[in-house]
Amino acid sequence: MLAAPLHATDRVAVPDGLAEPHLSFLPRTKDEASRVVRVTAPARDFTAPEPFEENPAGAATLPHRDDREAFSTPPVNLTFEQGLEFRLGEALFDKLWVFSPASTLASDGLGPVYNARACQRCHIRDGRGHLPEGPDYRSASAFLRVSIPGPVPPALRAVPDYIGMSPDPTYGWQLQDFSAPGVNPEYRLSVTYTEEEVTLNGGEVVRLRKPSFGATALKYGPLHAKAMLSPRVAPPMIGLGLLEAIPAAEILALADPGDLDSDGISGRANLVWSKEFRQVMLGRFGLKAGTATIHEQSAAAFSGDIGISTPLFPQPYGDCTALQDACRSGPHGDGDVRITEIDQPNMDLVTFYSRNVSVPARRDLDAPEVLRGKSVFYDSGCASCHQPKFVTHRLLDRPEQSFQLIWPYSDLLLHDMGDGLADNRPEARATGREWRTAPLWGIGLTQQVSDRATFLHDGRARTLLEAILWHGGEAQAARDTVVALPPADRVALITFLESL
Repeated sequence: MLAAPLHATDRVAVPDGLAEPHLSFLPRTKDEASRVVRVTAPARDFTAPEPFEENPAGAATLPHRDDREAFSTPPVNLTFEQGLEFRLGEALFDKLWVFSPASTLASDGLGPVYNARACQRCHIRDGRGHLPEGPDYRSASAFLRVSIPGPVPPALRAVPDYIGMSPDPTYGWQLQDFSAPGVNPEYRLSVTYTEEEVTLNGGEVVRLRKPSFGATALKYGPLHAKAMLSPRVAPPMIGLGLLEAIPAAEILALADPGDLDSDGISGRANLVWSKEFRQVMLGRFGLKAGTATIHEQSAAAFSGDIGISTPLFPQPYGDCTALQDACRSGPHGDGDVRITEIDQPNMDLVTFYSRNVSVPARRDLDAPEVLRGKSVFYDSGCASCHQPKFVTHRLLDRPEQSFQLIWPYSDLLLHDMGDGLADNRPEARATGREWRTAPLWGIGLTQQVSDRATFLHDGRARTLLEAILWHGGEAQAARDTVVALPPADRVALITFLESL
C-alpha cells in the first residue's frame, strides 16, 4: 500500500497503556487512519475478489508452490543482505543440537531433558505438527504443558482477571519425553481416542475423535495433586512478523468482553508479563496468546523444548527443576567461551527467520465455488472471530513488514470455545475454556506441507470440517449454522478455506 505523506502536526494519538516497546513505528496520520478503516472494512460483495486479496502477506507474500516447501521460502521483499540473514536463521532453526560434552562446541548443550533436538522437528517444514501415531511412536511436535494454581505476581495484580499459576514443583512448566544418557526422561505421552458421530444436513455423517491425554512412566515421582495438563501440537510459523506488527490498539478495539453488541462474541485480550521488556504487554503468540513477542516465544522454546539456554532464559538445564538432580548437575554447553548455549547474535538470527517465514499467495480466489464459500464464511459468523484484514504499523526498522495490508483471518483475541475444546488450564488471563483465534492464512496448504499434520490445539481434527464441528462456546452458533447448511454450501465453505 502507498501511504500519504506524514506530517508532524497531524498524528493520531496512540491510546495510553498500549506498550509496544518491541516496535519502532510512526503513528498514523488521520488520513492514513481513515484509509485503513476503509480498506479493512468487512466484505460486502462476493461476486469478485477484493483488491489485494491474492496477497495475504502484502508485499511479503510468497508465490504459490505446489510442493512441501510452500512455507519455507524467503519473502520476496527481503533485500539480498536480509535474504542471507534469513538463511542463517533458517540454519539455526533446522540445526540438530547434541549433548554435552561434544567436539562441536557451537552445537552442544541439548537437554538434559527435552522434547525435540531442533525447532524444525516440532514445526515440520515451518508448518503444523502432529500427534503420536500408535502406542510406541513418539512425536517431537506434541507435548503436555503443566502448571498448578499459584499466586498472582505483584507486578500483575493490577491486570483484571489475571490468573496466578506456578510450575509443577517436580516437573516444571512442561513435560519432556527425551533425555541425555544417564538422565531419565520425565514421562511418556499417552493418547487414546473415543469417537462420536455428527449428522449434517443432507445426511452426511462425520466421525469426530476425542483424544484423552495422559502422562505415563513418570520417572521423578507423581505430579502435584493439583497439576493441570494441557496438550499442545506445534502451530505453523508463517506470518508471525506481520502479526507482531499489527497495532495493539486495533486488536484491543475488537475486544468485547461484555458482549455489549449482543452478537454472542466476547473476545478478550490476553495481557501478559514480558520477561524481555519487564512490563505488561499484549499477548499475541502461542495457542492462548501467552507471549508478547517473537523473540521471547523463540527463547522460551529453546529453553523448554530443546533445553538450550539463551540470554533471556539462561538456565543451561532448561525446564528441569531442583528435584531433578541428574539434570541440574549434568554436563551443559555453557562451560566454554559461551555464556549461554546460544548467544544473542544467533538468537537475533533465529528471531529474524521466525519473523519472516511468510505466507503463500491465495489460490483460485476468483473461482465461483471459492467466492460462494467466502459468502458462506461471512454469513455463518466465522468472520466475527477470524477477522480477515489488518494493516500493520508503519515501522521504522522493518520495511518488509511495514504498512502492509494483510489477511490473517484472526483477531488474536481469546474466545471461550466451550467444554469440548477446554483444557481446563489457565494461562495469564486465558481461562481453561479460552483459546486465541487461530490464524487461517495458509491453512489450505497444511497437509501439502506435511501429510501427517492435523488441526486444533491438540491435533484432534483430521480435516477442516472436523475442526469446525469441534467449535463450541462463543462459536456454537456458527458451528450449528455449518451443520444446517445445504451440502453444496458446506462444500463451498471448505473450498474457500482450502484456498487460503
